[in-house]
Amino acid sequence: MRILLACCLWLSAFAPLAHAARIERVEPANWWVGMQHNRVELLVHGKGIGTATPRLSRAGVAIVDVQTTDNPNYLFVTVEIAGDAAPGEFDIEFIETGKVVATYPWRLDAREAGSAQRRGFDARDAIYLITPDRFANGDPSNDSVAGMTETANRVNPNGRHGGDIAGIRQHLDYIAGMGFTQLWPTPMLENNQPQYSYHGYAITDLYRTDPRMGSNEDFQALSREAKAKGIGIVMDIVLNHIGSKHWWMRDLPAKDWINHGAKFAPTNHRRTTIQDPHAAPADRAGFTDGWFVDAMPDLNQRNPHLARYLIQNTLWWIEYAGLSGIREDTFGYADAQFLSDWAKAVLREYPDFAMVGEEWSINPAVVAHWQRGKQNASGHVPHMPSMMDFPIHIALRNALVQPEGWETGWMGLYEMLANDFVYPDPDALVVFAENHDTPRLLAHVDGNLARWQLGMAYLATVRGTPQFYYGSEVLLRGPKERDDGQLRADMPGGWAGDPANAFSGNGLGDAQQSAQRYIRALFNWRKRTPVLHDGALTHFAPVDGVYVYVRHRGGAAVMVMLNKHDAPRTVALERFDAFLKGRRARLALTGKPLALGSTLEIPAMSATLLEIE
Repeated sequence: MRILLACCLWLSAFAPLAHAARIERVEPANWWVGMQHNRVELLVHGKGIGTATPRLSRAGVAIVDVQTTDNPNYLFVTVEIAGDAAPGEFDIEFIETGKVVATYPWRLDAREAGSAQRRGFDARDAIYLITPDRFANGDPSNDSVAGMTETANRVNPNGRHGGDIAGIRQHLDYIAGMGFTQLWPTPMLENNQPQYSYHGYAITDLYRTDPRMGSNEDFQALSREAKAKGIGIVMDIVLNHIGSKHWWMRDLPAKDWINHGAKFAPTNHRRTTIQDPHAAPADRAGFTDGWFVDAMPDLNQRNPHLARYLIQNTLWWIEYAGLSGIREDTFGYADAQFLSDWAKAVLREYPDFAMVGEEWSINPAVVAHWQRGKQNASGHVPHMPSMMDFPIHIALRNALVQPEGWETGWMGLYEMLANDFVYPDPDALVVFAENHDTPRLLAHVDGNLARWQLGMAYLATVRGTPQFYYGSEVLLRGPKERDDGQLRADMPGGWAGDPANAFSGNGLGDAQQSAQRYIRALFNWRKRTPVLHDGALTHFAPVDGVYVYVRHRGGAAVMVMLNKHDAPRTVALERFDAFLKGRRARLALTGKPLALGSTLEIPAMSATLLEIE
């Protein structure tokens, strides 16, 4: 009898735990009072939870909808948060046959003051792009973490090297000192993949920072500390796909959650099918519904629960981490209507927020299709404020290596910029010479430092918001052909024992120091020169290998003169009288006065930057 009683007491003691264990996840786990998005759909996951009925008792909060799917382990619960709801934690109960079988503590938080009015990045800013795993290892204790399948192996170019949030926080002063005002890390969310997990684009938990990077709280701290130093955080968001080891893949919320029945079918990468009025529907579906690679299942954003999940996840991270911007990966690969709804929802919550989409096309018409304000023949209504300017990216790289001709060299870049008429807002585009997916510019120009410097000068002075790739300031080069592990090389000095240190300058060669000084001077000058932020751009057709353009507003002007010849060029100035006649000039980076006569000699293979007054 005593044994039986003891067993009963033991079972009763653990009964609540068994009930609670039925709830494995509730996402999002919290929300905020005072949000425009005040109807939040909770994804509830647990064995057999689909048969339960949720209830809560909290002033200002009500359950207004409950839906199930073809998977009985999921429940989608919509709560409505009234305008007068108070912050605090409360339980959501799950009922079966009149009994509470599980509870989950859910929380409402107070928003930070001015959250909705936050300013996103724009042309006043300059973005510093890093691959966090390769930037700095601030906490070696998290290089390898129990439960994460890939361990640190710095010898492997495609392995994890140990860079983390702690390393970024330690070098915020360096980033600010170089003249950059925004920081874009490639994704730092959990990537619990068996290999190639370092880059971050195969996310396995959309609400969790990868523990080899740090914690969610560390992410918050990074954003807070960066803001105090004048740096905003641009989060890399992936809406198109997840990693093959995402927890969803073990128990899909619905049969149509993943395209192609959760079986690998590669995308055709035919991005023009979205805009092409003649495109075969099969080709269009082959682009958007196909998987990027077999390790990245393609999400079906036409599923309304998934669409709401992704929208809420974005809003959650903006609010939680205090973001100033979003870079959205593989933009056109996701469902077009969803992309419109997603961007519209973000801007409804944060009207002045910044978002930039990746559309890897050399065709300006394809890129312009996605920008807010574009009137598309297809009827698609975009809401993205900005896009990555891949057409200028390609044209710049070509211009730096091609011989000068009727359509080549500077002329190709000149004519590509002339396509700005297709964009609703070309000044909002993000311009770049290189990124984490391209060979570095220095490799592209075969190590020619003068050509590299020309590219950097263009990047800092053309319209739009410039994005700079980490390590190029100390001449990280990598191979000329794309090799991801090599082009995302470790930042010198980010690891204890490195022979050279980009942050301190110790051990850098003369050329590296010179390049770093140039980038620091260039972007700090850009930072304090408003005409480069919002001035109009007038460019002159290249002549004799010299390309000239002027940024101007009111009485302020900056003239950029790019000479790609191996010899100086004497340029007649009469052509530029509208900007130069009767005015004075000085060299922008040194402040040295420059006499303006009828001609000006432009040094060989150089950028001459003039402030006109």
